[in-house]
Amino acid sequence: MNWTVVPARDFAQHAARWQRLHAAGAASPLLAADFVQPLLDVFGTGRELLAWHGRGDDTDAMTIVAPGRPGVWNTFQPAQAPVGLWLQRDTRPADGLLADLLRALPGPALMLGLTQCDPMLTARPAGPHSFDYIETARITLQGSFDDYWNARGKNLRNNLKKQRNRLRQDGIAPRLEIVRDPALMAAAVADYGRLETSGWKASEGTAVAADNDQGRFYRAMLEAFARRGAASVYRYWFEGPDGPRLAAMDLCVEGGGCIVILKTAYDEALGPQLSPALLMREEATRGLFDEGRFERIEFYGRVMEWHTRWTDEIRTMYHLNGYRWPWLGRLHALAARRAGDVSAAPPAPAAAATGS
Repeated sequence: MNWTVVPARDFAQHAARWQRLHAAGAASPLLAADFVQPLLDVFGTGRELLAWHGRGDDTDAMTIVAPGRPGVWNTFQPAQAPVGLWLQRDTRPADGLLADLLRALPGPALMLGLTQCDPMLTARPAGPHSFDYIETARITLQGSFDDYWNARGKNLRNNLKKQRNRLRQDGIAPRLEIVRDPALMAAAVADYGRLETSGWKASEGTAVAADNDQGRFYRAMLEAFARRGAASVYRYWFEGPDGPRLAAMDLCVEGGGCIVILKTAYDEALGPQLSPALLMREEATRGLFDEGRFERIEFYGRVMEWHTRWTDEIRTMYHLNGYRWPWLGRLHALAARRAGDVSAAPPAPAAAATGS
């Protein structure tokens, strides 16, 4: 087997190969062709390369890489991608494939950084060339919701119960709506954008909007997933005397036995006494337990305090460096230690804005 490298702008021509490998492996929805193609369409620069390792139609690894500083390549990693774009048929460590890939890349390719690797998808190799990225959380959907909920802390359960009682006293009835129709995804993303642009993310310029690149990506990606029944947008409404008010939303994709919560937004004007996103999550999680369609809920964002109240299932994602020659890796690790650098990984993009 050897590596083949082509321009990533030709991804559509090779999407069937990508999908066959995706179906044969761990099959995270975040590595489906329906996720990758919109990433390239919206955030690609034209410099990205698509590479696969195989012989003929037999493929055991694929990736999309982008050039970094001289001699360095990284997996293509827009902030909207929670997991690095490295796809394997099995979960063995990827480090054994990297030196040959570097020889196949153009120019003086000396180091390759695989960013934001999930140990559930690709085992973390031993040795000095992998580095902690973030801790992320999941919920395994086993047993009943009541058993799961009773195992949560009393403060969380009592707090949300008090909030529901307060809403009831004010004549407000929460309502959870799940949107799955591809024809409704554009409007759902626009609604989501209005929630985000009314909050703190607007001032930082990081909010989704229907007419910005983030909005275009989420619309195209969710429409593609929805066309095969694998997207869900949760809208949480407060129905009161003044009519319905959109209180919170989740954007989700599904596949490989899990549902991934990509983005969460809520109406910050509701004030500090209400947690509409957590109220929504309680109802949504109950529904997922009751339906029994999935094995787990994945958050993929950096673990925050509220995650630890919902689950104790936390794992560490990692970056991995590969080198054209082993001596170069040893030299890089030595230089990093001498400089007091605890992470010699290549510069990584900002943490993906998932579950937040």
